[in-house]
Amino acid sequence: MNNLLDIYTDYLISSFSETTATGLSRLLDGEVSHDKVTRFLSTYNFSSSYLWSLVKRTVREIEMDDGVLIFDDTIEEKLYTDENEIVNWHFDPSYGRTIKGINILNALYHVKDVSVPVAFEIIHKPILYCDIKTRKIKRESNVTKNDLLRHILTTCQNNQLNYKYVLTDIGYASNENMQHIKLKIKKDFVMAMKSNRLVALTLEDKKQGNFVRIDSLSLEDGTTQLVYLKGLDFTVQLTKQVFKNKDDSEGILYLVSSDINLTSEQIITIYQKRWNVEVFHKSIKSNTSLSKSPTRTLKTQSNHIFASIYAAFKLEILKLKHHTNHFALKSKLYLKALQASFSELEKLSA
Repeated sequence: MNNLLDIYTDYLISSFSETTATGLSRLLDGEVSHDKVTRFLSTYNFSSSYLWSLVKRTVREIEMDDGVLIFDDTIEEKLYTDENEIVNWHFDPSYGRTIKGINILNALYHVKDVSVPVAFEIIHKPILYCDIKTRKIKRESNVTKNDLLRHILTTCQNNQLNYKYVLTDIGYASNENMQHIKLKIKKDFVMAMKSNRLVALTLEDKKQGNFVRIDSLSLEDGTTQLVYLKGLDFTVQLTKQVFKNKDDSEGILYLVSSDINLTSEQIITIYQKRWNVEVFHKSIKSNTSLSKSPTRTLKTQSNHIFASIYAAFKLEILKLKHHTNHFALKSKLYLKALQASFSELEKLSA
């Protein structure tokens, strides 16, 4: 199984077009049959725990006390694929609307310049219901993405993963997640916050229910303030970062950390590491053929996603070996393929 997994993931990295069982078989001159590849994708159940078994050795070699565990989800559009419990409609904040595709929650372990996927969950929506307003059949999940995040955190704790902070964007900055991280997992977090979140400035204000919106505070850029978030049992350190958008408009980012000893600069620096998960998502879409599989069944789609994530891990190992990034490695492969094609054309012409 592992041998075929390595072959398939190398194929995903090497490919620049659709990845199919027939395509892989032809690449290997029939040494691996089309049917064998199809059986491979439709037989096994490649899970998050199996991913951990494959990356564990590398993680143990690089993990440090100041490592961070980054959570974020991404949607791979599947506009023309038949709907099922993983291919369906999900809200995408970047578009501000729902889009059809596969929603994947990833946990990325980052330390120094290394980023390793240590867990993932594909969002399933097995429950069918009729929307009263539109009278259309829709799907929903029996667990939320926040439920899955906490499940992954508990699994990482059981796996004795060594890290200091959990990093998330606004979508995962719920009180329940914060309580779970600080009180159950015994870790700290740095999270982005919505400007309308309610806080109390003193314990007395909290007891009396005197809460105000974050964006109403007289908080200067680059300063911190201890606050009580409504519904949270402990204080957090709040900071505000003012930045320029691409169109020269002013943007404001509110960040909170359960580590109340951090300065504003430290909070912002730690949170900037969250960008690595965005790079990871871009890589699985551009470099490891996440979107280029014509698989149709739930199991083959799920296994292809697993293979794409594992292929990104293999690219990360190559990055360390050759001191270059995923995209430069992919460009190098493309150039070699182009040179081979050009050489073959010259032979045919002669």
